[in-house]
Amino acid sequence: MREIERTECVTVAGAGLVGSLLSIYLARRGFQVEVLERRPDMRQEAIGAGRSINLAISTRGLYALRRVGLEEEALRHAIPMRGRMIHPVRGELTFQAYGKDASQHINSLSRGWLNKCLMTHAEETGRVRIRFRQRVRRVDFEQGMLEVQDEADGTVGEVSAPVLFGTDGAGSAVRHAMEPRAGYAATQERLSHGYKELTIPPAPGGGFQMERNALHIWPRGSFMLIALPNEDGSFTCTLFLPFEGPVSFASLDSPGKLTAFFEEQFPDALPLIPELAHDFFTNPTGSMVTVKSGPWNVEGRALLLGDAAHAIVPFFGQGMNCGFEDCVVLEECLARHTRWDEAFEAFFRLRKTNADAIADMAVENFVEMRDRTADPRFLLEKEVEKVLLNAFPGEFLSRYTLVSFSRVPYRLAYDVGAIAGGIVSELSEGLARAQDVDLERARALIQERLVPFVKENADGFGLEG
Repeated sequence: MREIERTECVTVAGAGLVGSLLSIYLARRGFQVEVLERRPDMRQEAIGAGRSINLAISTRGLYALRRVGLEEEALRHAIPMRGRMIHPVRGELTFQAYGKDASQHINSLSRGWLNKCLMTHAEETGRVRIRFRQRVRRVDFEQGMLEVQDEADGTVGEVSAPVLFGTDGAGSAVRHAMEPRAGYAATQERLSHGYKELTIPPAPGGGFQMERNALHIWPRGSFMLIALPNEDGSFTCTLFLPFEGPVSFASLDSPGKLTAFFEEQFPDALPLIPELAHDFFTNPTGSMVTVKSGPWNVEGRALLLGDAAHAIVPFFGQGMNCGFEDCVVLEECLARHTRWDEAFEAFFRLRKTNADAIADMAVENFVEMRDRTADPRFLLEKEVEKVLLNAFPGEFLSRYTLVSFSRVPYRLAYDVGAIAGGIVSELSEGLARAQDVDLERARALIQERLVPFVKENADGFGLEG
C-alpha cells in the first residue's frame, strides 16, 4: 500500500462546509488539493435560497476552526444563543437555558457566509484549486480515476484521483460508487417530515423583532416552527411538517389555508413574517435523511467524511460540528500513520460509533423539541438537571452539555445521557420545584451510577474543549 507523501496531489469531491475545511487541513499538511464542486461559485453567483437551516456552531466546530486560525473570524459573525425560547399557542414565553450558566451557549451562524469564508481561505493557502460546476459521474477506485462532467458546457472528461476524499453530502456520488463493493453496507432513513424556510425580517429601522440571543421554538406535537437569529436583525425560520396527512405540506395548498393555519398555530409569528405566502409557495420543501454506512474507505484510495459518510437530521445542531470534527480526527490519523490505508482505517474505527450515536441523538432530539419542550414535567426535569450541574460540577454530566460544550466522544455522551436522565427522572418524582430536589440523594445516585462510568472511560472524558 502507498506511503503518504506530503507533497502529493489529492482530490476532494465537494466544496461544501466539510470539503472546504478539509482542504485547508490538507493544504496545511503540505498536500496539493484539487476540489471538484458541482454547484457554481456561491461567491460569484446567487445559489437558490430556501434550504439553509442556519448553523448552530458549538464547541466541536469552533475547535476545528481554531486549529486553522478561523475561530475568531467566525465568532465575529455569530450570534450567541443561550437557550430555547418556547412560544406557546397562547400565554407567556418560556426560556430554557442550554447550559449551567451564560458561558455555555451555542452560536447562530450563516451557512452561506461560512462556506464562502472557508473556500476563500482554502484558496489563499496557495495549495487548493476549486473547480466549480464539476459533477462526478463515475469513480474507478482501482485506477484512481474519475469521470467528471463540466456542467457549464456539458463536456465529459477524466480526472486522476489516486487519493480521493468524498465530502459531497448526503447524496454522495463517491458513496454510491462504494455501494457495489463486497462488504459495504449503507442505510438511509428519510424522515416523514420535511422543512420549509421562511424569514422574519429586521424590525423597522433595524434590530431584532424577538429576543436575539435565543433559538426560538413553536412546539406543536407533530410539527413545529423554529427561528435562528442573523447578523442583520432577521431570523431564518424553518417550518417542520409531515409531507402528507391532515396537517402537512400537502394539506396547505392555498394561501388562505396557510394563513388560517398560522393564525391558529403560530399567532405571534404570523405578523412577523410578511412574505409568508410568497416564501412558502416559492421556497422548496426540503427532506431530511439519516445515512449510516460503512466502511467509509476503499483501502487507501478513498475516504468519506461528513454527510457523505454519516448524514444526520438537524435537530441537535451537530451535523456541521460532527463533520468538522471529522477533519480534526483525520488530521490526527494522518500525523500518526505513514500509509494512507492505515490512516483511513484508523479514522473509520474512531468515528463510526460516534457518528451513529449522534445520528440517533439527533432523531431523539427532534421528538424532544417537537413534543416535549412545552411539557411541564420536561421543564421541571430540565431545571433539576441545571441544579445538579451547578451543585456537582465535574461529577454530574448531562448529554446536552457533553454534546454541545465538550469534545467528549458522542458515544460516551449518549451513554452518559441515559444514566443522567435516569437520575434526573428519579429525583423529579413528586417534586413541585426544582430547587427542592434532594441533593443528598442526588449525590448518592451520582456516586453510584455516573462516577463509575466516567472513571471506567477516563480517556474519553479527557477531551474537554
